[in-house]
Parts: sequence; structure tokens; C-alpha cells
Amino acid sequence: QVQLVESGGGLVQAGGSLRLSCAASGRTFSYSAMGWFRQAPGKEREFVAAVSWSGSSTYYVDSVKGRFTISRDNAKSTVYLQMNNLKPEDTAVYYCAVCRRWRATDSSDFDSWGQGTQVTVSS
Repeated sequence: QVQLVESGGGLVQAGGSLRLSCAASGRTFSYSAMGWFRQAPGKEREFVAAVSWSGSSTYYVDSVKGRFTISRDNAKSTVYLQMNNLKPEDTAVYYCAVCRRWRATDSSDFDSWGQGTQVTVSS
């Protein structure tokens, strides 16, 4: 069982940057693909990005391609989401989770969710 704790959220102006971190505990982290989701008020949880267990492969939702980068440091048991050129529509609570099926984007294929970190982008 992997336990996840997100951090790094905050308030930023449009065009700014933030880096989210997801610290993991548990021996299986290094062998697990990981993902980031987000949920805006009144909306369903939305897939953002995922990274393979080695960090060599990634995939993203179209709306963040070219702006967000997911990465991981297995030595630190941490997954990152670098977010550049942020837009007001990126405002949401961001969650990390363990990916159980590679290339999946549905939340039912992810588990061990963290508590989330709030990202607010002002216009």
C-alpha cells in the first residue's frame, strides 16, 4: 500500500508557474506508474498526466501539453508536476495517485489517492 501526500499548491497569477510534489511512502512506489488528476468546483475529477515507473514514459491530457511536465525521483520517492504558463482554467485541487493500468485516464484505474493540494490561478 502506497500513501501519498501532495504539496506545493498556492495562488499564482496567470502566466506564472508552480511545482507540485507528491511524496510517497511504501516499498512499491518505485515499481508503480503514477499520475496527477485535478478537480475544479462542480466538475468531475480530470486526468492531467502520468509517468511510468522508470520515468522514461509520460502522457498528458491535451489541455496541458507543452505547459505541464510530470517527472519522478525514485530515490526520493517523489513525483512532481511542473506547471508553467498557468491559466485561470487550471484552478483546481490537484491529486496524485498510483496508476494501475498504463495509458489509462479514468480515475477508476488509479488508487491510493492523496489528500490534494489547491492551485488557484488569478486572471
